[in-house]
Amino acid sequence: MADAALVLTQPPSLAPLLARGALLSPFKRPSPDSEFPRTRLVLPGLRVDLARLAAYERVCGFPTGEDTLPLTYPHVLGFPLAMRLMSGRDFPLPLLGLVHTSITITRHRGMPATGAYELAVWVEGLAPHRRGTEATIVTEVREGGDMVWQSSSTYLARHDTRRPAGSAGPPGTPRSTEPRGEEVRKALAVVGEWRVGEEVGRRYAAVSGDRNPIHLHPLTARLFGFPRAIAHGMWTVARCLAAHGTPDSCYLRAEFRAPVPLPATVTYGAEDGRFELRGRDDRLHVAGEVRRT
Repeated sequence: MADAALVLTQPPSLAPLLARGALLSPFKRPSPDSEFPRTRLVLPGLRVDLARLAAYERVCGFPTGEDTLPLTYPHVLGFPLAMRLMSGRDFPLPLLGLVHTSITITRHRGMPATGAYELAVWVEGLAPHRRGTEATIVTEVREGGDMVWQSSSTYLARHDTRRPAGSAGPPGTPRSTEPRGEEVRKALAVVGEWRVGEEVGRRYAAVSGDRNPIHLHPLTARLFGFPRAIAHGMWTVARCLAAHGTPDSCYLRAEFRAPVPLPATVTYGAEDGRFELRGRDDRLHVAGEVRRT
């Protein structure tokens, strides 16, 4: 856990953080050995904006007006705190082009939409990835002093991972043991087919605050190596959970295997607590599981 706590009086404003992160991004030199911020940001007394929640539910396919928050919504609540950490000078990965690669969530009980919550967010650490460096961001939510929701997200900054001259292993040797290529995985039973519009990235950005250029427009996505804009990973998993359903007390793990280019047609599969999204070419985009705890 982080070394020290900084208590905030209100959620950080996202626009200045995005601007700061964008300006600092070209000067970042990511490495898994870099130092990272050790501060734990804490925001007590947070209440949910019900109009914004309803807009999120509509974009992701959840029914509106439910008494409890969708399983993924606390991620949106914690996002401004995570952005404050990831946009800072002491965060070694460039904010622009950062890709969400996985998330785990544990919810201990249903969370009322009208509740008051305390959020805490910190950087757990950095790790090598075959395509660059990953950061792990942890978010915790408490209600009345009790832990009700926890998540751990990994974010990838893509960069050259070739070893310098004189280091062990030839240039181009991956710095992690993760296998190359997509794991061969038997497709789950197809439950539905969804048409994902080109506007989904912008719609989700508006309700989540995540305005990473890779999600907004083909022109801005190309600056970071994507031929088209790609869907937010958290939109894809939320859309799956809206179809799948979740018990009040549950554990979720989801991996974002390959970007969903926008627009796209995807198939949603589900079986024995597992779910996935695949493209028309059978490419696996998202793989996850939900289980009762």
